[in-house]
Amino acid sequence: MAVPVLQGSRLLVVADQFFDGDHLYRTRQTLRVIDGQLESVTPGDHAAGLAAQGWTIERGGFLMPGLVDAHVHLFLDGVCTDSARRAEHLKRPVEQLTEQARTNAREAHDWGVTLVRDAGDRHGINHQVRHEAAAAGSGMARVRSAGRGLKRARRYGAFMAADAGEGAALPMLVEELARSNDEIKLVLTGIVDFEAGDAADSPQFTHTEAALVAQAAHRCQRKVMAHCSGPRGLDVALGAGVDSVEHGYFVDRAMLSRMREHDVAWTPTFCPVHFQWAHPRVAQWPTATVDSMRRALDAHAEHLRVAYELGVRLLVGTDAGCMGVQHGRAVFEEMWHFLDAGLPLEAVLRAATGTPRRHFGAAHSRLVPGAPFEAALFQSPPFADGRGLNRPTRVWTAD
Repeated sequence: MAVPVLQGSRLLVVADQFFDGDHLYRTRQTLRVIDGQLESVTPGDHAAGLAAQGWTIERGGFLMPGLVDAHVHLFLDGVCTDSARRAEHLKRPVEQLTEQARTNAREAHDWGVTLVRDAGDRHGINHQVRHEAAAAGSGMARVRSAGRGLKRARRYGAFMAADAGEGAALPMLVEELARSNDEIKLVLTGIVDFEAGDAADSPQFTHTEAALVAQAAHRCQRKVMAHCSGPRGLDVALGAGVDSVEHGYFVDRAMLSRMREHDVAWTPTFCPVHFQWAHPRVAQWPTATVDSMRRALDAHAEHLRVAYELGVRLLVGTDAGCMGVQHGRAVFEEMWHFLDAGLPLEAVLRAATGTPRRHFGAAHSRLVPGAPFEAALFQSPPFADGRGLNRPTRVWTAD
């Protein structure tokens, strides 16, 4: 399934429909790829006679850029849904956790996800897998790594972040992290209290402290991704000048307007909450909490529609590694949540391909002539609800 693009290769892909990372072409297109670079995109089927000239011909119902999961934790096992086993997993030796991360990066790639943004682990395993995944023929999704995030001592986030210092020590720590981190992860709030409609406790950083983190990161040319939900945490994040809001439960229209004004991206991460709502016995939630989760999910979907209408930059991210959120497969589940919220298919595909690449500052965010050929080919094209998207028949990586 995984196909590295080799030097000297000549590949022709004929797709019934083609999404280039921004635009959806609903008519047949032929793509010519030479030495791993997309040379041309031409309407129609132009494969006749080329196989005899040494071209490799591939056909499929739908072709798109490799998918992006903008929020994962590679060293966590999303398949495991037993709370005790998950707790034991965190105590395993680092090498075992690293092997789990490698497995997850390969699984993501097999589902057509060619780039993930790892949202933090305290061991720096994401850095190690980033290095390994960059090697030609690794068979892994490439990794944008947030390394260790920043949190306060004795507060939420120990599995993904390090304890931050006070005052002037904060910028110094950010500068140290920026030497190896692709982004700076700021843990602003803890777990969500669905019944209260807010984070369970106060923000971990003040407005001033969060602003110091953002300013130091930007001086180092690093973006800041803020883990936050609830009005108090979101107010701190937006006032500080972060670059993306992760999760963002209980956002409102006024905050979304601020996000649009300052070009703050939003990664809503429906998957982990939806799983726990759909399987309440696994997490042992009482009925009242399950009902509150349903209301929160409905409000989240409504705010996603508002964000789309306002023009907020939207990223598909799954929080893969959380309970019940499987690496790779969850990207399609998250896209279905976007579709169920009422977003058009083209916008959802954009949020899973071109938009995150632009947000990350990638040299190429679309499959256009001159771009490296990093793509996934599917047997059937997506229709109104997108459920034609499933495990791809081919995944090409631009090694």
